[in-house]
Amino acid sequence: MDRKQTAETLLSLSPAETANLKEGINFFRNKTTGKEYILYKEKNHLKACKNLCKHQGGLFIKDIEDLDGRSVKCTKHNWKLDVSTMKYINPPGSFCQDELVVEMDGNDGLFLIELNPPNPWDSDPRTPEELAFGEVQITYLTHACMDLKLGDKRMVFDPWLIGPAFARGWWLLHEPPSDWLERLCKADLIYISHMHSDHLSYPTLKQLSQRRPDIPIYVGDTERPVFWNLDQSGVQLTNINVVPFGVWQQVDKNLRFMILMDGVHPEMDTCIIVEYKGHKILNTVDCTRPNGGRLPEKAALMMSDFAGGASGFPMTFSGGKFTEEWKAQFIKAERRKLLNYKAQLVKDLQPRIYCPFAGYFVESHPSDKYIKETNIKNDPIQLNNLIKKNCDVVTWTPRPGATLDLGRMLKDPTDSQGIIEPPEGTKIYKDSWDFGPYLSTLHSAVGDEIFLHSSWIKEYFTWAGFKSYNLVVRMIETDEDFNPFPGGYDYLVDFLDLSFPKERPSREHPYEEIRSRVDVVRYVVKHGLLWDDLYIGFQTRLQRDPDIYHHLFWNHFQIKLPLTPPNWKSFLMHCS
Repeated sequence: MDRKQTAETLLSLSPAETANLKEGINFFRNKTTGKEYILYKEKNHLKACKNLCKHQGGLFIKDIEDLDGRSVKCTKHNWKLDVSTMKYINPPGSFCQDELVVEMDGNDGLFLIELNPPNPWDSDPRTPEELAFGEVQITYLTHACMDLKLGDKRMVFDPWLIGPAFARGWWLLHEPPSDWLERLCKADLIYISHMHSDHLSYPTLKQLSQRRPDIPIYVGDTERPVFWNLDQSGVQLTNINVVPFGVWQQVDKNLRFMILMDGVHPEMDTCIIVEYKGHKILNTVDCTRPNGGRLPEKAALMMSDFAGGASGFPMTFSGGKFTEEWKAQFIKAERRKLLNYKAQLVKDLQPRIYCPFAGYFVESHPSDKYIKETNIKNDPIQLNNLIKKNCDVVTWTPRPGATLDLGRMLKDPTDSQGIIEPPEGTKIYKDSWDFGPYLSTLHSAVGDEIFLHSSWIKEYFTWAGFKSYNLVVRMIETDEDFNPFPGGYDYLVDFLDLSFPKERPSREHPYEEIRSRVDVVRYVVKHGLLWDDLYIGFQTRLQRDPDIYHHLFWNHFQIKLPLTPPNWKSFLMHCS
């Protein structure tokens, strides 16, 4: 098949409409498609883009705070785009907007054109063959973990089946089937979508590696390697395969898969298309804009996250507008937006079957009671009902151990044997978690020798490598309840020159106060881990003045820390 780039005309303006373009920002809507666009005019120069925020697909409106008439503001999260440069200004230093081609026609009208690369999954297309009953079976284990039987091959997605994720903040909501380890050991291949610990679970992989260290594991070729922390983890895996994006990986004559990157977080997030005998299974996992929003339509099965609540914002914030009432309203609105976005995506892509997953976690540790009560997630049944209102896609709300027979469901979605539920009396929800071993591992860092020397602070932040940014942060080590830890550290970091002043500098500067539970923050520091354990794991409490999201700062500590951990041995030798 000849795969060529195509050019698609998204919007055309008549000569009169073109002549009436005003200086600055112009909004347009294609009445046929309903899609929205922005044109920016500066004298005779024109720039154009889709009216679609790169963060979560929100609509831009005029930014009334912008006196120069160059920026627009997203109605979802107040992100701001400078249309004259196509760079986002809030959060600063984050993304650039994809530009459209502006072409004039011979009559002084104009066209907005998008250059479309060919869809990689359309290379070597296969006609779907009829599936025998039992030939393709998908069994839900827990959270984002699915066990796929594809002919005589088995494939598992994102196995998190024991222990916590994000230090000690997330725990499994569902009780996985008791034979989960046997299922993993029988797999022919495992796909791990990204490095977050609810997808890359070292406690789970440790048990698996003791039985099958050579099990083939596949990950995308992300800028931040998925297994960047493998050596430190102590897990012995010998068959990790890093594959390029958008290329079919042939498993056998009937089975192949393709890993795609996220359009918003390409440095770490991926999704996957699995194809068996021409039938596509699409798993978008946690991607915010999977493959930049270009995905195969009419897949046999689509699965995606749905729950929300996978962020420290806003539950861990206080001060200013962050009252309990504001937080409750914000969380409610965010959940509704996410439901509508997922329902619209399903309507647009028209899979035969849709399954919401990758949201079944709970903040079950007693010290996180406040988070558990305020961080309310979406209900999958609510999403499925919304989908049914909008379109006729069949939905499946999975329970641990439930199996969907794809051949049966494609032939007759009402077939009572199409979905086999777990046996009567099967335990669905966990009612106890083995906190002890995991918390004691974290707590072992508290008394580490490096923290006897206050110079660890300079050593750590020098290693982290973030500087030349006008931000002052106060770091406070705390107990379980976020009160100062007796004998703990409380210090300032000035990231403009990476100094550690005794008091806030006299110049104008934004300021953040970060209170962190001492066991987690010291474990993170000691091992050079990413701050997602602190932030997404709800192990911090934050205040900021002014209330601005410092994207460059957080992005560095959540994604861009050095791949090699700090050299504490050398540090201690120097101290002695």
